[in-house]
Amino acid sequence: MSEKKTIKIETDSKKAKSKEAEPEQTTPEEQTINGEEDPMKALEAKFEAKEKEAEENYDRLLRLSAEFENYKKRSSREIEEFRKFANQSLIKEMLSVVDNLELAMNSTDGHKAIDKDLLQRLEMSHREILKVFEKFNVKPIDAKGQPFDPTFHEAVMQEETNDYDKNTVINEMQRGYMIHDRLLRPSMVVVAKPRDEKDSENPDRND
Repeated sequence: MSEKKTIKIETDSKKAKSKEAEPEQTTPEEQTINGEEDPMKALEAKFEAKEKEAEENYDRLLRLSAEFENYKKRSSREIEEFRKFANQSLIKEMLSVVDNLELAMNSTDGHKAIDKDLLQRLEMSHREILKVFEKFNVKPIDAKGQPFDPTFHEAVMQEETNDYDKNTVINEMQRGYMIHDRLLRPSMVVVAKPRDEKDSENPDRND
């Protein structure tokens, strides 16, 4: 009886030893080299991070380049605008001088006693100033006979007439000027207004 029990005990001990000797099963993801993370996977992760950082830096560079180009274009336009209109205030002050010269020349019409030399000097001064204006792209507005345009004309009065179409500029009280494509001073004008039909009827007509 005792011998059989001894054999059974030895058999159980062998099974226990075989279990201890059997290696533990692990998945490929859990396997490590010398207890450390796989260096290839770590290198790939670093490469992806650097690649993403490079893309972000490139996008940032593109944005900065676009902003700088816009800044250069805006600065160029502002400099050009300044050059075109730098003398605007001075020229606007000189318009009153031109007005007075034109008024003096127009007032001599029909007066034979006026010194011709004086008139010639006035006309010469007027021409020289207009040459200076033209040099800086300052040009008078052609208003008389044109349809009234509130962009360039300022109506000071209306005159009843049937000789012109309605809202036609029939007289110019003060000449207007443009500097490049900008209004320097509007033309002060008289605008045509249709005559009342009652006024145009013959008052001597018998009913």
